Amino acid sequence: MSEEIVNRVAKSKLVTFDLEEYYPEGKRIVLDIKDWLYEGLILKENEFRSYVSEHNWEQYKDTYIALSCSTDAIIPGWANMLIASKLQPYAKKVVMGNLEELETSLYQSVIENIDVTAFQDKPVIIKGCSNKPVPPNAYIWITAKMQTVAKNVMYGEACSSVPLFKKK
Repeated sequence: MSEEIVNRVAKSKLVTFDLEEYYPEGKRIVLDIKDWLYEGLILKENEFRSYVSEHNWEQYKDTYIALSCSTDAIIPGWANMLIASKLQPYAKKVVMGNLEELETSLYQSVIENIDVTAFQDKPVIIKGCSNKPVPPNAYIWITAKMQTVAKNVMYGEACSSVPLFKKK
């Protein structure tokens, strides 16, 4: 006679936390300003200001923007600030850098605002695999935040987790 198979994972008090569920939805755009520079390298203030004032900023409505320059041009701080001021009424968020830096910034804001009190004194597993671009720093930040409340924190899947922290 065979014994009934028991799913111990389903019966455990283990709580799975999936960072992918907190992915900020919205279009991401890299705004490369190299074409706004003379020969892609030199910022001529009058020409640059003219380009900025004539640019259609409304096209960035409800987007996340990574502001960058793909050439080795030296861009004065005020130029990026000027662009950011034009994007402010339209874009959801603007950061200097690439898409990875944008995702990192988005997740930093998300994690700062997550209420982890529901995980108080519970064993928590932070899910490792995701189909969306969750930056590595997000895992570090959520681990630190979970440590303040969870009984223990693990990483991976319930069937093959790696222990990270256990409350003493």
